[in-house]
Amino acid sequence: MTILDRFTLTDHVAVVTGAGRGIGAATAVAFAQAGADVVLSARTAHQLDAVADQVRAAGRRALVVPADLSDTDAVAGLAQAAYDEFGRLDTVVNNVGGTIPNAFLDTDVAYLEEAFHFNVSTAHALSLAAVPLMLKGGDEGQKSIVNISSMMGRASGRGYLAYGTAKAALAHWARLAATDLAPRIRVNGIFVGSVMTSALEFVAGVPEMMEQMETKTPLGRVGEAEDIAAAALYLCSRAGQYVTGKMLEVDGGIQQPNLDLHLPDVTT
Repeated sequence: MTILDRFTLTDHVAVVTGAGRGIGAATAVAFAQAGADVVLSARTAHQLDAVADQVRAAGRRALVVPADLSDTDAVAGLAQAAYDEFGRLDTVVNNVGGTIPNAFLDTDVAYLEEAFHFNVSTAHALSLAAVPLMLKGGDEGQKSIVNISSMMGRASGRGYLAYGTAKAALAHWARLAATDLAPRIRVNGIFVGSVMTSALEFVAGVPEMMEQMETKTPLGRVGEAEDIAAAALYLCSRAGQYVTGKMLEVDGGIQQPNLDLHLPDVTT
């Protein structure tokens, strides 16, 4: 096996959530190019169909499952859908999530719980359903779960309390699950920095905001979805077969948020 062979996923089956665009879409296509068949899920069917076309163009099979992935029953069902369609399940990428920044006094309990549910409970639901199916296959250590977290799960910034708390929980979930599932299944995650996806479309249209993000990033640019896809491929392939319970920081070198939301100090 050559070093490049270690980065292949030949005949593996992967489930990727949030796969209609951005990081999820890039990851699904990268996995297909590396040899995997892919189950794609998100809310918007026509976006998934476009990604499925790219998967098939790479010579692999795609199963499109439109769903509301905030519904834990729906997200859990993706595991069985993968097994029923392809007869195996090797990899899960928990990419669904996100929470709009909010001031502290506007972050009520319901908002915090919603952030946790969308970012953590969904990942747990899918992984819980996937693990028994993953264990039916061989290749000890070649089954893998990857959580897409955020650098706000390890740093502090005003306005990110709900989002950052949820992403920190998702990261620590990966560390704990890795211990529970070793050695049969590896569990890791990625602390993602600013990546040019639909979430940053507004910022991209404001030159002053883009300049701030770029100049406050040591590598001097906003990331691409493919930067994260490449890291996910490493973690899920034999190239990462000695890695579990870890969080890769793929963030351009930032240590603090690179966009100031200009939220005022709290006052009485």
